[in-house]
Amino acid sequence: MYILFLVPYVPTPIRTRPYNLTRGLAARGHRVTLATLWQDEEERAALERLEEEGIHIIAAYLPRGRSLWNCLRALPTRTPLQAVYCWQPALAPLLQHATRNTPYDIIHVEHLRGARYGLYLKSLISNPQSPIPVVWDSVDCISYLFEQAAARSGSLFGRWITRLELGRTRRYEGWLVGQFDQVLVTSGVDKVALEGLARSSESARQRSSELARQRSSESASIPNTQYPISVLPNGVALDYFTPSVEPRQPDTLVFTGKMSYHANITAALYLVEEIMPIVWAQRPQVRVWIVGKDPPRQLQSCTAENDPRITVTGTVPDIRPYLRQATVSVVPLVYGAGSQFKVLEAMACGTPVVATPQAVSALDVVNGEHALVAEGPQAFAAAVLRLLDDAALRQALGQAGRRYVEQHHDWREIVERLEGIYKEAIVRERSQEDA
Repeated sequence: MYILFLVPYVPTPIRTRPYNLTRGLAARGHRVTLATLWQDEEERAALERLEEEGIHIIAAYLPRGRSLWNCLRALPTRTPLQAVYCWQPALAPLLQHATRNTPYDIIHVEHLRGARYGLYLKSLISNPQSPIPVVWDSVDCISYLFEQAAARSGSLFGRWITRLELGRTRRYEGWLVGQFDQVLVTSGVDKVALEGLARSSESARQRSSELARQRSSESASIPNTQYPISVLPNGVALDYFTPSVEPRQPDTLVFTGKMSYHANITAALYLVEEIMPIVWAQRPQVRVWIVGKDPPRQLQSCTAENDPRITVTGTVPDIRPYLRQATVSVVPLVYGAGSQFKVLEAMACGTPVVATPQAVSALDVVNGEHALVAEGPQAFAAAVLRLLDDAALRQALGQAGRRYVEQHHDWREIVERLEGIYKEAIVRERSQEDA
């Protein structure tokens, strides 16, 4: 297939989903064009590496000033800031040229930040003689995430911005679901949330149409649209994240993720401020590694001013050494959406995991078999202490976690599943046009 895959940020090993999907599709013989936006020379270099793997690149520079201007213009409107943040007019003519000169079979657009490009592409390819399905990979239901963040974020800015965005994001996501030929999400929870938004959006349109019909004495009925939303879970690179034969460092906990993300900031503060004092009361020697790029000062001060047992690394070239050396991986998410890479990557490295229910709600993880799941500071700390005290349980959970990701989250199988979704969308679109 000829695939146009649009992502509003450069796929890298950190931006795991588009990175593995595009490379996986290309490895299976498909002709993949990646349309994206870059912000610095490191991202340009990442695009060159993808091009070396046979992926055709269409890219434009997105300065931060452009994103700020987009948000300022959208602020007094009903459009979510997320929906305009990555809009770069310079990419539009490149997309127009590409769609005119390449016989694409399918167009894939990722995230709410990329949805405007998806709508633009649909306007370019509205040719009934050669229909091209457009797939929108929502990834997570952003409204569902914002509902939680508005109430529970440990970041003041996070609470403020999500409360500002929530109403407009609900309306926009609900409307977007009906604009694309196929919608993807990473979990059943997100699918249910998007379906609810789509129904609310349809009900609002029906009420508006009913009022219009009453005024014009029309009697036409409103169709009850069925939206094709499919779950395409996140995966893990099993040949990259592997267990180590080296001994682990004793009494060491690791929490990984992009530390500028509000849900991770909240989780890290919850770990340090509420869980660890309970752990340290029984095992004062336990160390905590908080591993991930761009930690705010709020997290950096944990180690600089408060406790030398806490290490906040900032950006690291490779998180695998931390996952392989830690005794336990902790994932104390207070809120979140979608399936969590931090859980999957720890399991792939054979590291036993203690997680909150929110961290594994999108996974088929069995408490006590694949990981320990605990809610509340006391229960979470007790689970951590239990694992630190029981080497046999650590080994059993580590092995079971590895088997779990091998069975359910192999990127190669997920790419095959995506390929099938593409083929179904193409057949459905062409059959509708023939009818």
